[in-house]
Amino acid sequence: MDQQVIMKKMASRQPSIIGEESMRKYAILLPFIKKDGELHLLFEVRAQSMRRQPGEVCFPGGRVDASDKGPLEAAVREAEEELGVVNRDIENVSSFGTLVSPFGMTIYSYIGFIKHDAAVKINPAEVDEIFTVPLSYFLTNAPSFHPISVEVKPEEGFPYDLIANGREYKWQARQYNEYFYHVEGHVIWGLTARVLKEFIEVLKKE
Repeated sequence: MDQQVIMKKMASRQPSIIGEESMRKYAILLPFIKKDGELHLLFEVRAQSMRRQPGEVCFPGGRVDASDKGPLEAAVREAEEELGVVNRDIENVSSFGTLVSPFGMTIYSYIGFIKHDAAVKINPAEVDEIFTVPLSYFLTNAPSFHPISVEVKPEEGFPYDLIANGREYKWQARQYNEYFYHVEGHVIWGLTARVLKEFIEVLKKE
């Protein structure tokens, strides 16, 4: 293989996150809805019957299925399924950003606006309740935060003899902040709070 072949391959390739093909892919929608003349963000409380993270606050969203044309379609589909709305009830959907979690997940986030007259009817199999919070609240109230560490722990049988310093190798622990919003008796934290905080920071900058 020569230089020209390599250059041609690179020119026709869309850069992506290295290792993304092995990650679990999810898509979420940050849904806005107007109430009393003010924009609110809508949140869900996951049903207690859910296998993963029951009772936690989140945005509508879920896994990107093979049948989805892409993350955007998955985000809108999940919002329709969980909120009982139809496609035409969600307007002006646009991409916000992609979050790569340290736990092998890629989360594609979008914003969208739910029509004020949309007939929202939650899916009880996935959602216990919904609530909205004025956007102005997040613009004027910063989250609290607490640091956590993610450490590397090699599995039994790891080939220490193949790496410099063997068992004395200094694995790096990654520390990052976990954010918490306390709103109307609910706690918004985890990936939901992380995406929300980033979104609010973008609004404040621009």
